[in-house]
Amino acid sequence: MLTCKPDALTCSFTLKACARALACNEANQIHSQVVRFGFIADILLQTTLLDVYAKSGYLDNAHKLFDEMSKKDVTCWNAMISGLAQGNQPNEALQLFTRMRDLRFKPNEITVLGALSACAQLGVVREGENIYSYIKNQNLDTNEQVCNVVIDMFGKCGYVTKAYQVFNSMKCTRTLVTWNTMIMVLATNGESLEALKLFDQMSKERFRPDNVSYLAALCACNHAGMVENGVELFEKMTKDVSVVPNIKHYGTMVDLLGRSGRLHEAYNVIDSIPIKPDVILWQTLLGACKTYGNVEMAEKASRKLVEMGSSSDGDFVLLSNIYAAQRRWKDVGIVRDTMRNKEVKKVPGFSYIDVDGVIHKFVNGDRSHLNLEEIYRKIEEIMGRIMEYGYVADTGYVLHDIGLEEKENALSYHSEKLAVAFGLIKMSNESNPIRINKNLRICGDCHEVMKLVSKVYKREIIVRDRTRFHNFKNGSCSCKDYW
Repeated sequence: MLTCKPDALTCSFTLKACARALACNEANQIHSQVVRFGFIADILLQTTLLDVYAKSGYLDNAHKLFDEMSKKDVTCWNAMISGLAQGNQPNEALQLFTRMRDLRFKPNEITVLGALSACAQLGVVREGENIYSYIKNQNLDTNEQVCNVVIDMFGKCGYVTKAYQVFNSMKCTRTLVTWNTMIMVLATNGESLEALKLFDQMSKERFRPDNVSYLAALCACNHAGMVENGVELFEKMTKDVSVVPNIKHYGTMVDLLGRSGRLHEAYNVIDSIPIKPDVILWQTLLGACKTYGNVEMAEKASRKLVEMGSSSDGDFVLLSNIYAAQRRWKDVGIVRDTMRNKEVKKVPGFSYIDVDGVIHKFVNGDRSHLNLEEIYRKIEEIMGRIMEYGYVADTGYVLHDIGLEEKENALSYHSEKLAVAFGLIKMSNESNPIRINKNLRICGDCHEVMKLVSKVYKREIIVRDRTRFHNFKNGSCSCKDYW
């Protein structure tokens, strides 16, 4: 449009294109033109620009624009809250949601979707329940998408019963997405048999399973170690002409077979799939090799990952861990030298726990918490008490060439152990579960400790790690030690 001056509508439509294409650089240029042509006071243009920045993940730009806006409507708040929730800033999203309500803006369906997503990421069910109460009071639960996200939120917070209550009492019509969401909630929370039962019931109610339905059912088999059921279900899916297996289905099968020790079958699945394997398939196999100490297969998977150009810290760490478990310290050194040369940094493990509405974050060996001394004394008490029940630290999970005592000390201060110690100190009501979220997969030693703590202290402990929920009660876990 070199021959004529764009107007506000021109900029608006072009910004909407930027939002759909996640074209932030182009949006920046148009932002400059909006200022230059004097359109910046147009609230619709500001909102569209805010939406582009938020969706593209340029949250600093979005925040700056949001704070500069003299007039804000609900759409502006929605764009900012959704952007923060999708941009891995759930705390900030919930703070903004609270501020919005304090300023007497009325949240709508879009607002609560963003806020519920933030609650799900953090696992903060109290805030989620408050939002759900608002949803019911405002009759927003007539919207099927809102109900689906409420079910998902309760599931990701570990409240399966509440998720099921919403599923069974919906005012709006249940869709295929609703069924899929509920099946996945059951699968990830260790209710595998119930998930498969619901999968069968869905078909009886004339809902035809799609890709997501089969994936949820396969996850249920995977989390419970139901290998033959999973193989049978996968074969059924391949015969369903309406469903074409994708990389996630193959990945779940590799995980299912790998976790059960059938590493060669898992390798054959990757080798024979009709689509190009991605790095996740080989990473999954590598993880199974660590579980079963298969160095030869691990090296095969590692070579494939190198060929594919993967530079994930997890690939190197897994291979290093496999060598360390076999006490091949020279090979550990080679892997770690490669990590340094490629400037690959290990993602630190952390856990957080919600106590009275305040989120407390712990990292491995954390010494920054205000209650540090009390927490460390509690750790010593825990270790002493569970040793009376036969606990012996599994030092195979400390993958350094150091002495036994140093390894035991390193294990004692993993982030989830610090979090559970803090929970025991601050949450005196024994009827309330201790809920912990962890960014990585829980290690075997911490898993064993959580089982014993649940027995010794008579407390229910729920840990949500990167892959699933672990519900510890009376010395056992919902995963039945299969994870």
